Amino acid sequence: MTDVTLISSSIVRPQIINQQGREKIHLTPFDLNFLFVDYTQRGLLFPKPDPETHFISRLKTSLSSALDIYFPFAGRLSKVGNHEDKTVSFYIDCNGSGATFIHAVAESISVSDLLQPDGSVPDFSRIFYPMNGVKSIDGVSEPLLALQVTEMRDGVFIGFGYNHMVADGASIWNFFRTWSKICSNGQPENLQPLALKGWFVDGMDFPIHIPVSETETPPPSNELSPTFQERVFHFTKKNISDLKAKVISQIGSSDHKVSSLQAVSAHMWRSIIRHSGLNQEEKTRCFVAVDLRQRLNPPLEKECFGHVIYNAIATTTVGELQGHGLGWAFLQINNMLRSLTNEDYRIWAENWVRNMKIQKSGLGSKMTRDSVIVSSSPWFKVYDNDFGWGKPIAVRAGPSNSISGKLVLFRGIEEGCIDVHAFLLSDVLVKLLADVEFLENVANV
Repeated sequence: MTDVTLISSSIVRPQIINQQGREKIHLTPFDLNFLFVDYTQRGLLFPKPDPETHFISRLKTSLSSALDIYFPFAGRLSKVGNHEDKTVSFYIDCNGSGATFIHAVAESISVSDLLQPDGSVPDFSRIFYPMNGVKSIDGVSEPLLALQVTEMRDGVFIGFGYNHMVADGASIWNFFRTWSKICSNGQPENLQPLALKGWFVDGMDFPIHIPVSETETPPPSNELSPTFQERVFHFTKKNISDLKAKVISQIGSSDHKVSSLQAVSAHMWRSIIRHSGLNQEEKTRCFVAVDLRQRLNPPLEKECFGHVIYNAIATTTVGELQGHGLGWAFLQINNMLRSLTNEDYRIWAENWVRNMKIQKSGLGSKMTRDSVIVSSSPWFKVYDNDFGWGKPIAVRAGPSNSISGKLVLFRGIEEGCIDVHAFLLSDVLVKLLADVEFLENVANV
């Protein structure tokens, strides 16, 4: 049932490659800390187009045009030795080498096989994503962006993997929006030149020199491979409204704007940790990926391209988290996000350069039970990407960077809804699915 046939694999280059004065993008500490992080994987499921539209050739041609604009995705990671101090440096060389485009067919797989009513994610779904096992540092020889278009029995899945040092979620979905518009309508008018993030760590020299030892591939881990299960939890507009109302009733203050993302994240944090088997005095953390663009001083352009993400952390004890209600958990996340300043980011960057330790396994052990990691955002307009044969019918996260407690948030297909693509240890998921308090605010279980 899960056979996929490779039809073709090719490199798509920008239509216009300007070798003179080509861009060199220097990497910040926020970027370089991701050297050993897997390529980020996402995917969109579409209805099946009419074969007479020649959609594969249209996708490739429009991709070439889109790479003219989003030229960093067509580059490569460059590694330079600094012999004077026996270190190395990295930068993005926007050399027009191109992105990978894979065309595959899975005639035996239907949309209903992939989209389970209870939100379960079938194991075979990983075959729809390119760049499995590829890490950011591999960008010296691998494309920085790879796309796989898989024709199913009654649908099309566009899976992709991209180097997270080059772009964050906001940038990749802006790229997709442009690519889909070009494919659907031809070259859109009034497209602005790409605004790069630039160097925003004032007072810090670049390129950053990294000890060679920090760039060596870590030895294989002796850690037992955990048994993960993926599940997509669907929160309707009413589910979210009920959660927000509960938060407001418990915090008893109008000083805090209750966002849907923070209310859902707090609910997931409390619910997952409740079933993680931790002692009351143990620490628990909620990581939230924060877009720095408008938080820096001076702020960057809102639509600037690059990786401009900071992983902020709310920390408490298991006992405190479980001993208080949803409103208290919300406040831990909300107060942490509200308190972040430009000084926090500057100090983090300076400390990283001073005590350089590149994370080698995501945000910790794959077996960790004490944390949830909130990534992506329901603000991303993932369902607006129409390539000319209809809007997506689902969005999914790929298997890369799997760690217990990883939560990828997408807007739902209905207005005001949120889908949480969760990666959980099997025993935690079993208990979660029997938790009445959790289930009363989720629609699809």
